[in-house]
This record gives sequence, structure tokens and C-alpha cells, in this order.
Amino acid sequence: MTTLKQTPISCAGHTRPVVDLNFSGLTPHGYFLISACKDGLPMLRQGDTGDWIGTFEGHKGAVWGAAINKEGTKAATGAADFSAKIWNAESGDEVLSLPHKHIVKSVDFSSDSVKLLTGSNEKLLRIFDLNQPESEPSMYKGHEGNIKSVKFTPDGKYIVSASDDKTVRLEITRDGSRLVIAHCQKVSFFSTDSWELVKDFETPTPVYAASYLPDRNIFVCGGEDFKMYKYEYSSGEELEAVKGHFGPVHCVQFSPDGEIYSSGSEDGTLRLWQTTVGKTYGLWKYESGPAGDSEGINPSPPAENGLERQAPAEVKGQA
Repeated sequence: MTTLKQTPISCAGHTRPVVDLNFSGLTPHGYFLISACKDGLPMLRQGDTGDWIGTFEGHKGAVWGAAINKEGTKAATGAADFSAKIWNAESGDEVLSLPHKHIVKSVDFSSDSVKLLTGSNEKLLRIFDLNQPESEPSMYKGHEGNIKSVKFTPDGKYIVSASDDKTVRLEITRDGSRLVIAHCQKVSFFSTDSWELVKDFETPTPVYAASYLPDRNIFVCGGEDFKMYKYEYSSGEELEAVKGHFGPVHCVQFSPDGEIYSSGSEDGTLRLWQTTVGKTYGLWKYESGPAGDSEGINPSPPAENGLERQAPAEVKGQA
């Protein structure tokens, strides 16, 4: 299986760079994927296949941040129109618009979906109580630069933020054990117990996004050279380096079941990648040939430029 070439699913539909993405948790209907794009039209997709579900229309500027709660029922977006919005992810309706005084770069739900965390170019963090949306949010100062990324820890005890120096992306693992930061030509891991550096890994290119899957002992990252890299965490061995995008990679995250990871790029697409190449899952179908013969294992349907999934133009705008 290790000789098989990674064939990503390409999810088209956006018309400008994809700058953020987020998976829901596992639900009775599978799991979902939301993407933020500079075209101002965040999209919702079926997570395991990339099939387009709907587009949230209402922002009047580039959308920089997007989140979906673990139940897949609520979505949140942050945009250049100085607002964060809450959406009903099942109907596509706008539920709430939360005004800011500058561009909102990042949003995140608390684990119980009751609070929304936002980070903006005001250099401020805000926490909104969604049960009392008319009340003033809690605000936190400290950063000297614009806020680029914000996250609640899974246990809700902490919030983590990254200031916008044009190099840093961050993610907290789903089990809450590690803070993962991609910066310059490194991927760094910090303990969320002590906040001390645990490991540093050098990368062959400046990287902008990374995601860690503790159960499989691997992490993935992408950045300036358009490639997606996969590494073994314990040894630091490079397991895979595949070019799939046609622009720098801005965001990446593993799915809640760990079977795939998704990346978003300057080229305006999201791509879905298999964690274990050669495993039948979602749209990837394989047939075993003679032992050790990679030619006998073929993905189906055939791909010319990846497996293309695109939003139908006639229903675009509905969710």
C-alpha cells in the first residue's frame, strides 16, 4: 500500500483563495466541512466526500474565518465587513450578526456551542454568550498585532490566540493534549498542560498550517511550495510529500474519524486526502491486485486532475 500515489479529491466552487476550514464532529448524518474564502461565500460540504451542501450568503466582504459546532447544527463565520455571523447549518438561515469595529479574522465555538470566540484586527478577543446575544461580550486585550487565529481548548478552560505576523497558524488537537503551530520552516508542538515546547520539526518549505493526529502518530502540514507533507510524529520521518494544489496551502485539518484531512489553498480549492492511502473510504474505491503490485489497486472513479466536486451553479446560494 505504501507504493500507492495519493489521489486527492478536489472540491471546487470558490472563486478566490480558501483561507480557513473546519470539520464538525461525528453526527448521525456523518460529518461536515465548512470553508472560509475571500470570495465572501462560505460553503458547507459533506465531510467524507466533499459534496457541496450549500453556501451561506450574507457577508459583504471576504470571509476569513469559519467554524461548525461538533453536532453540525450551527456555523459561524468572521469577515471583512466587521461582523461575525451565526448560521443555522441545517437550513442555511442567518441567525445572528455580531458587530465588530474591524475585520474579524477567526471564530470558534465552545464545546457546548453556547459561546463564540472571535479574534479581530482590533487586536482584541471577544467571547459572546449565544444564549444572551444582546449582552456585551467579554473582551480580552494583550496582543500588539492583529489577531489571526483563535481556539477554545476542548475542555473549555483556556482560549489560545495567535497574532498576525503573516507566518503563524495554530491548531489544538481534538484530545486537547497538544498545541500545534506551523511557522517559518518549522512545526512546533507545545503541551497544553505546561505550555512548554515538546518537539520541533524542520520542514523543507515555509509552512502555514499543520494538524496532528495522535492516535495514528502522524501530523500533516502545507505551505509555500504547494505540497502536502505527512510526518511520523515519534521519529520525525517524512512519510509523504505530494503536490496537489496550484497555490500555497493556507489551512489543514484532520476529519473527526481521522480517515482524511482537508487542505485549503490560494488556488481557490479544498482538497481531501486519505490518511491511509489504499483504503476504501468515501469516494476512494480500491481493488486488490497481485500482492505488492500497486497497478492492481486503482481508485474509482478515475481522476484526471483529482476527483472533482463542484457546487451546482443553479442552486448556489441555498443551504
